[in-house]
Amino acid sequence: MQYYMQTILSIPFDKAVERVKEALGREGFGVLTEIDMKETLKKKLNVDFRNYRILGACNPPFAWQALQAEERIGLLLPCNIIVQETPDGKVEAAAIDPAASMETVGNPRLVGIAEQVKAKLRNVIASLA
Repeated sequence: MQYYMQTILSIPFDKAVERVKEALGREGFGVLTEIDMKETLKKKLNVDFRNYRILGACNPPFAWQALQAEERIGLLLPCNIIVQETPDGKVEAAAIDPAASMETVGNPRLVGIAEQVKAKLRNVIASLA
């Protein structure tokens, strides 16, 4: 089972990050965290790395439902989306498949929630192409 959904964009990296955030907003997600891996790796390890951003996105109604179904589900929240430069100068945007990650929990109450979140994240990725 593939654990992500992705698309390739032919726009500058920073513009791609903004487009992803806008697309998330249209589907009811807010970005709770934003990790700049290029900056972090330079600062912590003094290594050069490509532009690579991790966005931690949350859709509050679905997060609430998941928390009601499974008390430790916060270990798998928020939904992560990456935006990264590719070797050929394009930009990849990829989102976690929440159905794949929730499957490991083994709680049938999460299946429907995860499928609904997956559909919203699929819309996000599809809207970027």
